[in-house]
Amino acid sequence: MQRPFSFAGRFYLIVEDEYLAASSMVMALEDAGAEVAGPVSNVAGALKLVSERASKFEAAILDINLRGTMAHPAAERLAEEGIPFVVVTGYDCGSVPEPFSMMPCLNKPCDEQELLTVLAGLPVRRRPGLHRSI
Repeated sequence: MQRPFSFAGRFYLIVEDEYLAASSMVMALEDAGAEVAGPVSNVAGALKLVSERASKFEAAILDINLRGTMAHPAAERLAEEGIPFVVVTGYDCGSVPEPFSMMPCLNKPCDEQELLTVLAGLPVRRRPGLHRSI
């Protein structure tokens, strides 16, 4: 039996255009204690949420193809803000273009436990103005 992850106090953005996939991701994160923004199903919605709440996001889950529209502007904005993200796709992960191919990638439908494992393995987000003392 796998030990459940605790995402209490963490805030994630979900950008996904497929209702069932998005619902599964939301449920997995909320069951692990996280707060979720979205899901949003288009680039404009993703950009709006990143603009409004960038400082709060721990990470994001990004479907790279939203109903035939590539989500590159959202991926670029997440990268600019220093928000790590996981790419989810119905296509082969090898088809994710540079520079986004460096991000973790999961094929849909993705297993909830695998998604949580990948999110837990993302680097800790460095936020401007927040410093840890050692």
